[in-house]
Amino acid sequence: MAINDWSHDERPREKLIALGEEALSKAELLAILIGSGTPEESAVALMKRIMDDCDHSLTELAQLSLEQLMEYKGIGEAKAVTIKAACELGRRRQMEISEKKLTLRSSQSIYNYVWPLLRDKDVETAMVLMLNVKLQLLRRVIVSSGGLTATLVDSRVILRQALLQKASCIILVHNHPSGLPTPSTNDNQITKRLYESCELMDIRLLDHIIVAEHGYFSYNDEGKL
Repeated sequence: MAINDWSHDERPREKLIALGEEALSKAELLAILIGSGTPEESAVALMKRIMDDCDHSLTELAQLSLEQLMEYKGIGEAKAVTIKAACELGRRRQMEISEKKLTLRSSQSIYNYVWPLLRDKDVETAMVLMLNVKLQLLRRVIVSSGGLTATLVDSRVILRQALLQKASCIILVHNHPSGLPTPSTNDNQITKRLYESCELMDIRLLDHIIVAEHGYFSYNDEGKL
């Protein structure tokens, strides 16, 4: 049965208007976004099936690629893009809440903050966290994506950004999609190069943290800074 054939109070849009968004299931909210299903399956039934496959987890839904979403009958490119955009908006909203007066005083607090940002990346991505003297986050900047090399992670670009933000210290973070946070020789070289550059500009490199599915590695905790 198509959604238009449902009783008025069971339709997702009308239900939201009457009862508020909290009254809708995840599948119903997503059905509003995609708008329609197929002749055989309503938008709600389609999204319920997808959420069933994702263990009812929005986190798992966000990890599906456009191609994986489009494997479902009734999900074309436009609907897949809409779902990905919705997941990204949800993630960014959560990050905005967590970033308010965020203080990063330990490697664990840094890991807790950056892992949700990097966990879905299937290539190495590096970012720099810029902090004030109280170790409060001023800004985060992606400095490379697709690999971590001295060429891609340009110390001059990082320091220029830090100076513009009037940062007292910075933290370099990158992910290992392999799942293991063990540093490579290249990771060590980049850390040494950035540390020396920061010293010249009187900006402190607090840490370089490698995050992965199975934990993290902190250069500061390991006494390598």
